[in-house]
Amino acid sequence: MASPDVRTLLAQSLGRVIALRRQLHAQDKVAQRWLALKDWQSQRLRRTYPDLFAQPRYLIAGEFFLTELYGARDFEQRDVEAIRVVPKLARMLPDKAIETLVAAVELDELSETLDARVAERVQLPITDDIYRVAYRDAGTLAERTQQIDMVDRIGKSLEKLAKVPLLAGMIRMMRVPAEAAGVGHLHHFLDSGFNAFKAMGPAGEFLQTIRARETALMQRLLSDDPQPFRDLLPPPAQ
Repeated sequence: MASPDVRTLLAQSLGRVIALRRQLHAQDKVAQRWLALKDWQSQRLRRTYPDLFAQPRYLIAGEFFLTELYGARDFEQRDVEAIRVVPKLARMLPDKAIETLVAAVELDELSETLDARVAERVQLPITDDIYRVAYRDAGTLAERTQQIDMVDRIGKSLEKLAKVPLLAGMIRMMRVPAEAAGVGHLHHFLDSGFNAFKAMGPAGEFLQTIRARETALMQRLLSDDPQPFRDLLPPPAQ
């Protein structure tokens, strides 16, 4: 069972994310650009990782990253559901699982903060050049490095948790009660994340590829490289 400190951290993190998203929704013009930015970033990720999406082993994990972490969907309902269910959830899951959720919500908070800054600077329709300039002006090297580090850490945690048979069983057992309690969206998020990493198996290559390409892209964007998206894919095998 999760400790009170971990439950408190999760509730506090979710509260901050909910407040941030509501603030963004209250600004019509920024909200429009913010959602357009999420769509653009999802397409950018597909451009950056076609080799991973082409491999059946990585396809489910790749789709999870796009739809659940980077998608343009409105996650406010999921966040509010999570706040409601934190006490019950924490009684059912071990500390390590709740700590992973805390890290995921903290990444969500950082990503939304950075996306909000970019959204304030972009014009529609978003192009590579518009994004490049906005990205450069909207975040620091430390913040962007932290973002990449958190993605890597959460991925490694999910990989470990996906190997715990009892944990996977607990999540499956939660489906019907979660839907009955009106928190089906939250269950779907948890279930799809664990299933994605369970199906993938060893996640080393997947996570190393993401870290290497996102780091290279970050460095180019922050250095005002005029063509930051070029040559991110490895050369074809001879």
